[in-house]
Amino acid sequence: MAARARAFYMRGPMNHPTNDPRLKKISFRAWHRGFREADLILGPFVDAHLAELSPGELDAFEVLIDQPDHDLYGWIIGRDAPPAELEGPVLEKLRAFHLTVGKSGEARGA
Repeated sequence: MAARARAFYMRGPMNHPTNDPRLKKISFRAWHRGFREADLILGPFVDAHLAELSPGELDAFEVLIDQPDHDLYGWIIGRDAPPAELEGPVLEKLRAFHLTVGKSGEARGA
């Protein structure tokens, strides 16, 4: 039987680097925000970079994903300036990832 093609917003199963409940929760929250545009940036970012984030970066990422969807999306795409306390290396990684993935189409899933 031939493999079924998936829509661009569907992806393969999540691969967690560990069975750490915190990492699983972060991954789930990144993919299930309720705002599809944010899901398609945050989900692939987590899939690609979660395992390499330091504990401090994980803390910063959790603070970011606690923010309202439209605000966070605006900060990532550069439409809006984030509050100074949220600006930092993790938001910069998200912005760079968005620019890279947006051009390559990798956010379409596996």
